[in-house]
Amino acid sequence: MARLRILFAVSECFPFAKSGGLGDVAGALPIALASRKHDVRVVLPRYTGTAKQPARRLAAPMAVPAPFGGESWCAVWESSLGGSEGGSVPVYLLEHEQLFGRDGIYGDRYGEFGDNLSRYSFLSRGALALSSYLDWVPDVIHVHDWPTSLVPLYLDTTLAGTRLGRAASVLSIHNMGYQGWFSAEDAWLTGLPPHATSALEWRGSLNLLKGGIAAATAVSTVSPTYATEIQSPEGAAGLHRVLEARGDRVVGILNGIDDVAWNPSLDPHLPARFDADAMAGKAICKAALQTEMGLPERPNVPLLGLVSRLVNQKGIDVLAATLPRILGLGVQVVVLGSGEAWAEDLFRKLALASPNFRAHIGMNEGLAHRIEAGSDLFLMPSRYEPCGLNQLYSQRYGTLPVVRGVGGLEDTVEHNTTGFKFDALDEASLLGTVAWAVHLYREDAPRFRRMQWLAMQKPMGWSHAARPYEALYRLAMARRKASLGG
Repeated sequence: MARLRILFAVSECFPFAKSGGLGDVAGALPIALASRKHDVRVVLPRYTGTAKQPARRLAAPMAVPAPFGGESWCAVWESSLGGSEGGSVPVYLLEHEQLFGRDGIYGDRYGEFGDNLSRYSFLSRGALALSSYLDWVPDVIHVHDWPTSLVPLYLDTTLAGTRLGRAASVLSIHNMGYQGWFSAEDAWLTGLPPHATSALEWRGSLNLLKGGIAAATAVSTVSPTYATEIQSPEGAAGLHRVLEARGDRVVGILNGIDDVAWNPSLDPHLPARFDADAMAGKAICKAALQTEMGLPERPNVPLLGLVSRLVNQKGIDVLAATLPRILGLGVQVVVLGSGEAWAEDLFRKLALASPNFRAHIGMNEGLAHRIEAGSDLFLMPSRYEPCGLNQLYSQRYGTLPVVRGVGGLEDTVEHNTTGFKFDALDEASLLGTVAWAVHLYREDAPRFRRMQWLAMQKPMGWSHAARPYEALYRLAMARRKASLGG
């Protein structure tokens, strides 16, 4: 098969910038595609935090079309993802101090940045300008969520009739809860011609994700079940009709994980290594985690972990209400995360009041690995979950996930086989499922161990996800060619 030229236009990409699962996907999928011999490149902003990563500044500045006519300019820095084993992926970082030279990606502790429409319109136009700058024209531009949803519209308008304008576009939706809402009065900031901004209009405002869904050659999301859910009134946050109109151009492709970074037999963050057939190191990790979190070192007490944003989507309110009764089962619970102030405050207070509960407010990559390795069970009571990665990390580490059967959690956790699932998001369902998991841990150790072994054997790497993405790119290219008349 012919080698593809693929440009990832993203707002975050690990290790350069990350706020959630999008950053992980953008940091891993390009490497998997490059290992299949495709020419893959990534472009994202150079935020203040991004400057900590090694990169070299290219000599020439890059011109980016300005929304009001003329040009804006930015510096371009070059770095890479991956290495020689899977092939190196060039990463281009757009430096614009006024727009991106600040802490935070989309906002700070005071809320979202007020100029996000300008910031991410610039990123989208800059991603396209990079083609001329590099003298490299992609076959497919893979955009992600609302921050780069304008790219398909630019391909159809300001770039129509150009070689770059013939590129296919694939829009991946990682979370329908974030759509890029802005005032309709600011439409001029996009630089789109007036007739094209109607694609963005929704309920009296601009909705960037809506425009991208309508214009992209193909739309994907991060699990098959979530692809179905977002075409229902309950799951689409108002955009189900827009998605329904795309028909079979909306597909679900399950995320993978970086199975090198998340590998308990290799993980440098752990005090001991282990694998599915040699689990002694997991007990050492559990004892070390109990000590690190200030819990009594008790090897026979079930240890439950949670690594999450502490927000409504994650069912944190239901977990918080259920926690006293979960702790009443004679377990220990550790939490890592940040989010809504009430949740942070509640977990801080509970950590002081309970000898069996501890919380670390904030994010800590090493601690996240140690919680995955040292816990016996992992909690994910999500209201909705497009794909979820932590249940995959947990299975990889023999930590059986307790999840609500929605989105990617439904697709990746087999009840009583590689984890535990419940349906209703309420205290009784969560408590009952945790109680059953704890019962198996205590009363049927051989069955619990068998479940761990099955979970750890599952193929979860990005090499499996890269193949359906490759097929989607080729389908999008054929459709784009047909729509432009061959």
